[in-house]
Amino acid sequence: MESTDQRYLIQQNKRVAEGQSAPVFAKVMRSKDGKFEGVSFIKNKEKATVLTIAEAEEAIAWATKKKGNAHEYDTKIICVGQ
Repeated sequence: MESTDQRYLIQQNKRVAEGQSAPVFAKVMRSKDGKFEGVSFIKNKEKATVLTIAEAEEAIAWATKKKGNAHEYDTKIICVGQ
């Protein structure tokens, strides 16, 4: 059985009283040599960074540690195309 290398996006929704706000997606920042530097969240899904599961987990860990208001968001990894 072949293992397919699926690709993922990181989606966040801010928790609000009415349920959830419009989703935002992760755009990973990398140095010129490809080293991970951080994450920003954007509204445009087409411009979001497509990641492997390991890269997505690294980005979520960074955002949770570095973003002060991370507890206000529901963060999840979704397959490209969802």
